[in-house]
Amino acid sequence: MSDKRTMVDALNLALHEEMKRDDNAILLGEDVGVDGGIFRVSKGLIETFGEERIIDTPLAESGIVGTAIGMAMAGLRPIAEMQFSGFSYFAYHQIESHAARMRWRSRGRYHVPLVVRMPYGGGVRALEHHSESREVIYTHTPGLRTVIPSGPKNACQLLKAAIRDPDPVIFLEPKAVYRSVKEEVPEDLDPLPLDKAAHVREGDELTFVSYGAMLHRTLEAADRLQEEDGISCDVIDLLTLAPLDAATVVKSASQTGRVVVVTEAPQSYGPAAEIAARVAEDAFVKLEAPVGRVAGYDIHMPFFAREQSYLPSVDRITDTARYTLEF
Repeated sequence: MSDKRTMVDALNLALHEEMKRDDNAILLGEDVGVDGGIFRVSKGLIETFGEERIIDTPLAESGIVGTAIGMAMAGLRPIAEMQFSGFSYFAYHQIESHAARMRWRSRGRYHVPLVVRMPYGGGVRALEHHSESREVIYTHTPGLRTVIPSGPKNACQLLKAAIRDPDPVIFLEPKAVYRSVKEEVPEDLDPLPLDKAAHVREGDELTFVSYGAMLHRTLEAADRLQEEDGISCDVIDLLTLAPLDAATVVKSASQTGRVVVVTEAPQSYGPAAEIAARVAEDAFVKLEAPVGRVAGYDIHMPFFAREQSYLPSVDRITDTARYTLEF
């Protein structure tokens, strides 16, 4: 029997295994129980774990997260689902003012072992508030980990680690990868660390840095550069934006001398800007060209007809890489 799974299947496996391992793990959110979640990530869990651990909530994001914070402080390990990241703004007060601050506020007396899962990002022809990439809101908030898997296997491993973590984790799931990629994801995988990037391709002429759905377009661009130009590219998948594994990025940048960062988040003040700044601070004397950025534009995610024009394309990534290489 094949262990190939989509990201939806892999996340479901992680939830099932962690809830089986730890009776304190509880899933709550809109339609996560009877309907199995809007993307069917929690399909079948209510039949296994019952209504006391798989909880269908009212349509109230602030209430979901606020309740989950109380559960976490009382010793449970809640996993709160926001149907889309664009709906999480209603819960930001609870996340920033309480979840992210409680350990600091109580001088370590209370911890908030909470995971807030959010489908995010564009490319699936969704509606307004369903497609934005606003991860910088959470990476800029002290006290939170911000995790973004790029494929089924690391999604399973990272979600396991997030559920076991003693502090709050924002877990952003790229919708564009939910069913578009399949990988071997065996049962009982070990968790991945929540502070390490992954080196997914080795090269010595240019460093690509990306994460989430854009990693796959970045890998396509690296293939094109190899095939058409003979260019060997290093590719780094960040996996965790907060804390950022800057050391892995800087080491690669120092070896290749050229860096291109690819993200669908808006370019100004976004993750690409922070990564470029870290490289400039710690690898400046090794650089042969300015750090390139291929990002979303500083506008709202457009509707269907222009959605792909907003997202970084393989052409945009390749063109930026070639400019960097020729500088």
